[in-house]
Amino acid sequence: MRIAVVGATGAVGQELLQLLHERAFPATEVRAFASPRSAGRRVPYAGGDLVVEALPEDGDLGADVVFSSAGGGLSTREAKRWASHGAVVIDNTSAWRLDPETPLVVPEVNGAAAERHRGIVANPNCSTILALMALAPLHRAFGLQRATVATYQAVSGAGATGIDELTRLTRAALAGEAETPETFADTIAFNLFSHDSEVGEDGYNLEERKLLLESRKILDAPDLRMSATAIRVPVYRAHAEAIHAEFAQAVAPDAAREVLAAAPGVELVDDPAANRFPTPRAASGRDAVLVGRLREDVSRPGGLALFLAGDQIRKGAALNAVQIAERLTAASGPASG
Repeated sequence: MRIAVVGATGAVGQELLQLLHERAFPATEVRAFASPRSAGRRVPYAGGDLVVEALPEDGDLGADVVFSSAGGGLSTREAKRWASHGAVVIDNTSAWRLDPETPLVVPEVNGAAAERHRGIVANPNCSTILALMALAPLHRAFGLQRATVATYQAVSGAGATGIDELTRLTRAALAGEAETPETFADTIAFNLFSHDSEVGEDGYNLEERKLLLESRKILDAPDLRMSATAIRVPVYRAHAEAIHAEFAQAVAPDAAREVLAAAPGVELVDDPAANRFPTPRAASGRDAVLVGRLREDVSRPGGLALFLAGDQIRKGAALNAVQIAERLTAASGPASG
């Protein structure tokens, strides 16, 4: 199977290449693509490296599977052209997520939807993936009706430049030097702030709106009520989320623990006696989403409060995309529709 990674020089692209090797994906050829200014660079893969290529003008990437993580504008323009040459495009941008003809897939939640693709499968936003890894199994068991979510999002969500900026500004702050943000609108050193995506007329920013609309689509729950507050925090890698959820039936914390302990891709980290719960540091580099701090929401008897942490580059992006490709490969080939 021939693989193309578009955006191979970015954080997600490099993680994709690492995961394809780690998981022994059945690739007969892997090609790395990026912008023309990155052409000729080398990126690591399988103990060696790949030479980065510029995207061909005719749209033929010579691939059966295209992993795209180079920006929504590019995917909007080019994904259908890539697919027209026989590839299935697994798109990690926001370009196709809410398109009614494009499956939006978290394999542990709605993996079968990927098999109904018409050439493109969308990877959800990282915060949506992490939230639904916990909420979807609870929804199946108890009927999710409403959730309030606060996200604490690592700088790696902005790519390699976000990581570099946290390092640079932290050093500047410790040295008493001027801090000049470039990637973010405010200084990230020893600080946190509202996610700097566009705020709409309803007062919610784009990141918060994605969580609601994508969750409704993935869960096939158009009446789901969800309110989110997205915050950028000075953490390198792995997002965390605090969730208060209401269900069609009252949920005891022990019943929720039983459901989550059996959920694929979830690791229960919930030890009140030791005050041990999920953290971004513990989740970094891990496939599993760590879930804990389970307790009754005393403001809504029968509701549930929980806290989670997950590696947003891995499960929140690259791993989810590779798992979609694995599902399609097992279901008789990625080029089938």
